[in-house]
Amino acid sequence: MMRFLIALLLSAVPFLAWAEACPDDAQSQLDSLARQVSQWDDSYHRLGQSPVSDELYDQARGRLAQWRQCFPQTQPDNPLASSRGTVRHPVAHTGLDKLLDEAAVADWLSARQNVWIQPKVDGVAVTLVYRRGRLSQLISRGDGLLGQDWSAAARKIPGIVQQLPEPVDLVLQGELYWRLTDHVQSATGGLSARSKVAGLMNRRQLSDTEANGIGLFVWAWPDGPRDFTERLATLARWGFPDSQRYSQPLQNITDAAHWRSYWFNYPLPFASDGVVLHQAVHAPAERWQASTPYWAAAWKYPAAKALALVRKVQFKIGRTGRITPILELEPVRMDDRQISRVSVGSLKRWQALDIRPGDHVSISLAGQVIPRLDQVILRNETRVPIAVPDARDFHPLSCWQLDPGCEEQLLARLTWMSGDQGLALPHMGRETWNVLLQAGLIAGFLDWLTLDEAELANIDGFGDRSRARVLDSIHSARQRPFAQWLKALGVPPSARNNLDGGWQSLAARDTQTWMATDGIGPGRAAQLSAFFRDPHVQALAETLRVAGIDGF
Repeated sequence: MMRFLIALLLSAVPFLAWAEACPDDAQSQLDSLARQVSQWDDSYHRLGQSPVSDELYDQARGRLAQWRQCFPQTQPDNPLASSRGTVRHPVAHTGLDKLLDEAAVADWLSARQNVWIQPKVDGVAVTLVYRRGRLSQLISRGDGLLGQDWSAAARKIPGIVQQLPEPVDLVLQGELYWRLTDHVQSATGGLSARSKVAGLMNRRQLSDTEANGIGLFVWAWPDGPRDFTERLATLARWGFPDSQRYSQPLQNITDAAHWRSYWFNYPLPFASDGVVLHQAVHAPAERWQASTPYWAAAWKYPAAKALALVRKVQFKIGRTGRITPILELEPVRMDDRQISRVSVGSLKRWQALDIRPGDHVSISLAGQVIPRLDQVILRNETRVPIAVPDARDFHPLSCWQLDPGCEEQLLARLTWMSGDQGLALPHMGRETWNVLLQAGLIAGFLDWLTLDEAELANIDGFGDRSRARVLDSIHSARQRPFAQWLKALGVPPSARNNLDGGWQSLAARDTQTWMATDGIGPGRAAQLSAFFRDPHVQALAETLRVAGIDGF
């Protein structure tokens, strides 16, 4: 159905789990978001274009409603301002309450009987008016009361019955959809099918191919029979088979969850964004209003994308000097997970996107597990200054000491060294290294080799067991073989099978000598030569020699 429904239940959007009710610059943020949403509304309703996906739009609408609570005097906008037409619907189009989760659906069902479920077809809502069995008028949904006359275009669409087999006067409500072949919503999403139909109908001139691509799903017969089964059978006999084909009776929440999952993962001829629950008995048609009714509700599919507000931008510097920007987000829920951080991937990508605190971004789950940044949806007009690391300062041979700005890379080096790919020290993980760094016991990569029990005893909260584990790890590290220590130091990886001889022998090789070694090309040879000749690395080798480590 058309997205005006969102404005009716904005406070209940499940993705907006705020740590703070209002942003720091609430008025500026509110104005910016309101302008953007207004532009989206106009683009969709007037031009038939969707600049963002419907689920992101829904969430932006919900966020806007929440922020408006920061300023109670602010008047809500009309999302349908540019969609209102001149033709009055004979029966008003109702909205749909959105049930947030399985518990809400179960509660809704518990108060109702004779409930049916259908896919929530992702298309464009319309009213069909038949006079003596012939299609007389097709009206766009508009604002629910007034819409546009699409009758001329409707008469070209084979998927819309033009002449009923009986000479009846009839009003139906339904969804024009773009026909898809074996469409699986969970795999490919909506494919902008709704926007395609909206754009075609707003053009009012359809080619035969375009007209053949549009189908109709009837979901309401306001004056139809009270018996839902009879209603569906009659519609099918008149040429509207989808309603019967994709309707199922419900006994309980288990049935509802089954059909929701089934239609989410099963091939359908249209895009859908959830399911709709219909109570068979509804109010008389003359009492329908452009608001949410008691007899129907929607249960949306899991969101493929979430709209997230950026709180902070941090830069993680890894062992090799790679800088990875990390966005701290206001928590959002996706697929029953709370997401509060997402990686931008690379410094270059962050610089291209220029993401700052207060920006809104779209995120999704890669492989339904890993949070992934998709795009910037809305920029904060206040561009918050950020201290950005200089990429020239960080590389595979930087930060062997705790120099200013080197905390992240040194900690990453230590964590790598003690991990399974290095010395495999079982009780020396990132947290332990961080404790030693914060206590001031480590200022260089190998300072820990000389720690003793007395020094460790000065660390607050570091108990006897922790001290014993660190001392045991130090002793174990001293026994590790030369090849394992080379890995721990971070020697370029592809040459590890070509490192015969001790440190002195390897350090004496120049680039040409490395290139003469099997399996080593010019790039790797230059890296190896730079590694073994680096003054900091040579100083580390000397420390290990004095400590009696094998091979040094």
